[in-house]
Amino acid sequence: MKKINVLLSAYNGEKYIKEQIDSILAQTWDNVEIYVRDDGSTDKTADILKEYEKAGKIKLELGKNVGFIKSFFWLVRNSGDADYYAYADQDDSWFPEKLAMAVEKLESEVSEEDLSSLPVLYFSNYDYYDEELNFVSHAFSEDDIKNPTFRNCIVDCMPLGFNSVFNKVAKDMMTKDTPKYSCGHDWWTYMICQGMGKVIYDNRPTVKYRRTGNNVSAGGMSFIKFQIWRIKKFIIGGYFLNVRKMLAEYRYLYNHKLQPEDSKLLSLFTRKNYNLIVALKKTFYPKMFRQKAVDELMLRFFFLIGRL
Repeated sequence: MKKINVLLSAYNGEKYIKEQIDSILAQTWDNVEIYVRDDGSTDKTADILKEYEKAGKIKLELGKNVGFIKSFFWLVRNSGDADYYAYADQDDSWFPEKLAMAVEKLESEVSEEDLSSLPVLYFSNYDYYDEELNFVSHAFSEDDIKNPTFRNCIVDCMPLGFNSVFNKVAKDMMTKDTPKYSCGHDWWTYMICQGMGKVIYDNRPTVKYRRTGNNVSAGGMSFIKFQIWRIKKFIIGGYFLNVRKMLAEYRYLYNHKLQPEDSKLLSLFTRKNYNLIVALKKTFYPKMFRQKAVDELMLRFFFLIGRL
């Protein structure tokens, strides 16, 4: 049975982390090793994790607070050898078949040769749950997710970490070149696999995604709250500056490995100064970047005014 290493970064997660770890330990896939890094928690999270470590159920690192992105990349670099790797958040709960479903999908749709030579990423649908793990809604319908594209991965992160499984080739690439400017461990993994390998989407839900009010991502918000979140992040904050830095680093590391069409497109997003001609090329690019029309229109507006 192929080995899967689960990578979990924890921070002040005392309320839900036991439920999450127990759901990972209850996976129907037997060959699983759990690596946890505590990112400088100030509550009882570390004490809870020490109990699991003492029982031989996890491998634990108690670290300083560096933020969840750097914490996850530490786990990527310092986890042991395995065939596959899975990111895990601290406050969700996994379906028992989550990892088995991922391996089945990967090995039925990707050849053994490609799995051993290309970076490959699997991500699944998921369900929204409230704080008490009462079902709220499905995240995506069958028509919400189209085939992932390189266009999408440079402006958006469809996989959200907790619903992702990737192979050793992807892990080794991130270990060799850990990014300085990544906007997310999951986004960087997506770009590596979409640009130089393969990405597989599974419409079957595999995770109970708990919405607590403290989640990093915005999924599951009401329409009004989501628009307010967008304004704060995209208009007021420095979000796009960080994205541009990430894309510039990605181009520096991997441009020579990209397909010519993808390399040409990426070059439009890595210019330091605003250029009207480039902005118009992006604004009127003939193919869609996002999955939904409303998201696409907003994105094109940001292209036009030079935010991205």
